[in-house]
Parts: sequence; structure tokens; C-alpha cells
Amino acid sequence: MWAAVSVCWLGAALLAAGHSLPRLRLPYRELLGTNRSVLFFGHRGSLGFRSLYLDEYRDRLFIGGKDVLYSLLLDRASADAKEIYWPPLPGQTEECFRKGKDPGHTFSLDPASVETGRGRCPHEPSRTFASTVIGGELYAGLTADFLGRDPGIFRSTGTRSALRTEVDQRLLNDPKFVAAHLIPDNNDGDNDKAYFFFTEKVVEADSKEHAIVSRVARVCVNDAGGQRVLVNKWSTFNKARLVCSVPGPGGIDTHFDELEDVFLLRTKDGKSPEIYALFSTISHVFQGSAVCVYHMADIREVFNGPFAHRESPHHQWDAYEGRVPYPRPGVCPSKTTNQPRRQYGTTKDFPDEVLHFARAHPLMYKPVYPRHRQPLLVKTDLPHHLRQLVVDRVEAEDGQHDVLFLGTDAGSVLKVVVLQKTSLATTEDVVLEELQVFKVPVPITQMEISIKRQMLYVGSSLGVAQVRLHQCESYGTACAECCLARDPYCAWDGTACTRYQPSGKRRYRRQDVRHGNPVHQCLDQNLTVDDYESVEEKVLYGAEDNSTFLECVPRSPQASVQWFVQRPPNEQRDEVKTDERILQTEQGLLFRKLHRHDAGVYYCKTLEHGFTQMVAKMALEVIASEQLAHTFHRDRGDKPQRMPCPEPRLVPQAPKTWFKDIMHLINSQNLQQVEEYCARLWCSSRPHHRKSKLAQAKHALASVDVGKKGQMTKPHSGKNRMPRQASAT
Repeated sequence: MWAAVSVCWLGAALLAAGHSLPRLRLPYRELLGTNRSVLFFGHRGSLGFRSLYLDEYRDRLFIGGKDVLYSLLLDRASADAKEIYWPPLPGQTEECFRKGKDPGHTFSLDPASVETGRGRCPHEPSRTFASTVIGGELYAGLTADFLGRDPGIFRSTGTRSALRTEVDQRLLNDPKFVAAHLIPDNNDGDNDKAYFFFTEKVVEADSKEHAIVSRVARVCVNDAGGQRVLVNKWSTFNKARLVCSVPGPGGIDTHFDELEDVFLLRTKDGKSPEIYALFSTISHVFQGSAVCVYHMADIREVFNGPFAHRESPHHQWDAYEGRVPYPRPGVCPSKTTNQPRRQYGTTKDFPDEVLHFARAHPLMYKPVYPRHRQPLLVKTDLPHHLRQLVVDRVEAEDGQHDVLFLGTDAGSVLKVVVLQKTSLATTEDVVLEELQVFKVPVPITQMEISIKRQMLYVGSSLGVAQVRLHQCESYGTACAECCLARDPYCAWDGTACTRYQPSGKRRYRRQDVRHGNPVHQCLDQNLTVDDYESVEEKVLYGAEDNSTFLECVPRSPQASVQWFVQRPPNEQRDEVKTDERILQTEQGLLFRKLHRHDAGVYYCKTLEHGFTQMVAKMALEVIASEQLAHTFHRDRGDKPQRMPCPEPRLVPQAPKTWFKDIMHLINSQNLQQVEEYCARLWCSSRPHHRKSKLAQAKHALASVDVGKKGQMTKPHSGKNRMPRQASAT
């Protein structure tokens, strides 16, 4: 019951959280067609992508795939690709050569320097792991055995002895590692620590079921293990819970416990990055995602606070109130730790009492709460799950804004700007764009961002995509359209929507990220793109007493649509009145039963924050029922007769797409009748053109459901079926 109340309250609280619909959706082909996206699928047909490493200093992007490693130039992701390829077994190499495979590669591995991968990568590539390289040493969180039952945090590949965590569920209980980062404490390198972010299972005293919680753990980079206790094991390991929840009534919070991804927004000194973490729910009641932001000061305060303690697994956790030995478990041997009479040059010098305490108390009592104790972003109404996160802090006309790029499990990326409201504890999120990066809906498994090149690198099982962070001209050609986009990267420069430059001329820049109000920003510009003549007119046909659909989908889902009609000979344009017969849907205007007086020119206009725009113009002609009856005339022998083209034509000549409308209008058992009908409508066409059109119509009609009486069908009464007899995009 409490869960249901909490979820209901959460849904109500999110109504004003921001626009869930993106203002601009860019499909896969449009991304490629506008050169905003470049794809790399490897040289062998299937990349089997696993990981990305962005090295901006060397101007390289390293891609790990199945049995292959690529090194690509950042500026030209698919050009000059260097490759290392190695097979699982030497015998398979000769077999490939015998089959004609090319043995030459741009660069290769040195077989003499190949080492075991145990403790450095999981046995199964599908198992999650996290790693980072610090001072030439590899720090990795993973499961080290074949069955995935030996989780640990490992250090290897350096000159020092390898270290790992003890095999103890108190330290790690079926963890899923997400990220690993070096975050210095201060200018003393001896205090540097490696932080690991993961989820693990816990069992509370009052429950036999496992719960999932998110953690942040840390170890000292200069940890050398103990001399007699914790030999070759971490002696500075501590962990704390990461909380990301929405406060609810009666103290019942809605928790997002499944950690999906972590991104560090680095500061100039590197010591206090802002930690952005993406979470999802594991609830059976509802599905959703949240982004929480953590300050390093809050994380360090928790690690410097009380240790968690309980007498047995059947007791509740409490803060440890006994004496904590010196030096405090979890601190690094450094100048800060040393005292005049207590010098510790290495963790091997720590007293056994300290190491025993560290082994028994790895968990901190207090959790780490996010900034303002609530998420920065919450999404519970998306059709897909969020899996990856990167962040860019963008300088705009009205200050700095955080732009989040969220990778989904459907091969798309959401570009979201988060706006701070008057109260610092409240935010508004606006989904700027939805980019369909991959053609098929595959989960995005890794993303990296290059601020220097303004590029996003997106990896999935299909391959890797290089995507530009912005393409301002795609928003439109009017000042109002650029302003409505609310994109911190873009501004109106007086003539076009272009990349915002903080050092540019102020008098020409028009940008309103916080409100997207073109009335204030574009008063001297055209707020109405209402040129009726500039919009291409499409001629559409509908049959009397049948259903007809006029399609008009606004480019921005956040815009509202208005319909107007001009009925000749009257030149006045009147707003279309909707009722039970004429319905306005999200996709267009539906006539459930077409009347003769519905004929006219229809105009589709969009309205968004005071900006109106003409987006479609359709001339609808209604074919009278007696015309259809005459067209389907039969002789007494019930044989279809081919009638010659009359002069003048029965109806005006249709455009090239006419036959598509016929497919929906006509549902006939006798294709010969259909051919005669089409011939009547297109009889003015040249013979070879008419033959081609009729052949196309017959071919398409072959896949249409056939009626029993050779008559035109009426619209289906079900809500899920929408006739599309006449349409215009």
C-alpha cells in the first residue's frame, strides 16, 4: 500500500518536472544524411563491440571488439583505422590464411609480452566490470573466476605486488561494477584514492530476501597490504551506500537503487569533480530512471564519519561507538597520517589492530546523499530504459547549463538540458533532441564525450558512432525556431541559427534557454511563418461517405496544431470545427464520413509559445457517390467493361502519389474494376505513363484486404485502426 501511495505521489510530483517529449526527433537516416553521425562497424563485417577508450592527447579512439582492437583518428573516425586482430587459438590463424584471409595488419601484439588476463578482465565478456589505469597500474573491479563467483577489486600490471579484496561477502556480495576513477584528496599524491561505483546485494536483519543497493568504495593508491594481516589484500578498503530517491509523504521515499552509469564532471584542480550517476528502479510497481549529482565533499565526509556495526546478521546496523584504532582504518600512509612519534611509510607498518578493524568494518554507517537530497532528473514515462550518461557544462547567454546525453536500450540518445529554477533545490528538464544513432533498437553500452571536438562517441553491439553534439541549423530558419529550441549550444546570429560563441557580438545573439520565449527574443523578427503560397500544395482525393485522413505531424511534438479550410469560391479561411464526424488526432485530421461540402483547401498550422508556422497545405477533392457508381458500371452479363476516357476528364489529374491513396480508398474483389477506375482518373496521362501507374496500383492492391462485394469499405469502428486514405507529410 505504501509503495502504491509513494508511486502515485511521485507521478503527481513529476507532472511539472519538464517536457518528456523531445522537441526534435532525428531518425537514423537523417543523422547520416546531414553528416551529423559517422558509423564504424569494423573491417570484418561484425565488430562485436565491447569497450571504448578516448585518448585526446594522442588524438585516438581505441575500440575493443571480439578478438580485435582498433585505433582510430578522432577527427576521422573511419579513416586510418589501425587494427590488432588475434584469434583464440593459433591453429585457427593458419586455417584463416589457407582460406584467403589477409595476414597483414598495421600494428600487432608482441607475443612475448602477452600476460594472463586473470584479475584484469572477466572470463565472460558479457559480465560487467570497471577499470582505470593509475600510474601504469591497472585497477579493476570484476569477477575473476570462470563461474563468476569470485568478485574483487584488483591491482596489477605494475612493479609492485598485486593486490585484491578478500573473498568475503561483507566486502562484496555479488557486485555489478559500473565505474572506476582516480580522485585525489589534495596536493599530496600519497593521499590519492581509487573510487569504485557498483551495486551489490544485501540482506537485512528483518528480511530473508536480497535487496539491491548502490555503493561507492575506495582504496588508497599507495596501499601495499598488511605485513601479517591482509597480506596482498587491500588494507584501506571502505564502502558506503549511494542514495538516489525522491522524498515522499510520511517519510516514504521512492528509491532508484540500480546503478547504471557514472560520469565525472571534472574541475580544474581535479580534486572535487561533480559525480553524475544514472539509476533505474528495480520495483515491480513502476519503471523509471533518475540522475543524481554528488559532491566529493559529501562523499569524503561519509568516509570520515562513523563505521557501521552490528553484532550478528540477525541484528540491525548501527553506528560503531567503540574506540577506533590509530591510524584510522581507510586512511593512506602520508604526511597527513604521520605524527612525530608515529611514522607510517607504508600500510605494512600499520598495527595489526588497525587491519583487523578494517577487515571487520568495511561499511560506513551514513549513506551519501545527492545534492539537495533529491534527483536532478527523474523520468518515469519513457518508452525505453536509460543505460548510459555523459554530461557537458555549456556556457550560454544566461549562464552555465548542464546538458545530459542519455543512451537508451533502443539505440537512441536523448539530449537533455537541466535548468535551475528560482529555488536552487528545484529544476526543470527539457528534452532537446532524440537522436536515433543506430538503425535497429540495440542497447547503447558505452558513451564517451570529447568537449574539445564537440563529439559524442557511442558504442553498441553493432558498432561505434561518432555524433556531433549539436547541429543548430536543424532547428529551422527563423529566429523564433532557434529560440524555441532552448539549446544552450545554439543562438540566432541575425541571419541563421548557429553555434553560440561567448565571445561573439552580443547585439546579434538571440537565445532564451530558460524560457524559450520568442516573443521577447525575436520581436523585430518574423514570429509568423504564414506564407500560404510558399507551402507546397498536395492534391488528395476522398470518396463520399467514406473515411479520409489528412496527415500533419508537427516537427516539434511540443507544438499544438490548428486546421483551417478554404472552400471555393470563398477566399476566407475558416478554422475547422471538429465533432463526432471530424476528429483531430495527434497525426492529423480524420473524417469518419466524408461529405461533399468537405471539399476545399486545408491548411495545417502549428503554434508554439506564440510562434505560428504553416507546415502543410492540402487540396481535398471529394468524389461523389454517383461518379463511383458510374465508374463501376457493369453490363447485363456482369462483365466488366473498359470505358474510353471522356473529354473533359472526370476529375483533375492526380499527382504521382495518387495510387497510394487509391490503395486505402478501394477494397475490391475484382482488380479489373480497379484498373478501370484508375484509368478514368488518370485518363489524360500519356499511354506509357498510365500503364506504369496502373501496374503500380495493381501491384499494391494485391496486398490489400479484399471485400466480398467489390465495394469501397467503411472505416473500422475500433480505436486502434486509423484509415489513411489521404495523407500528406
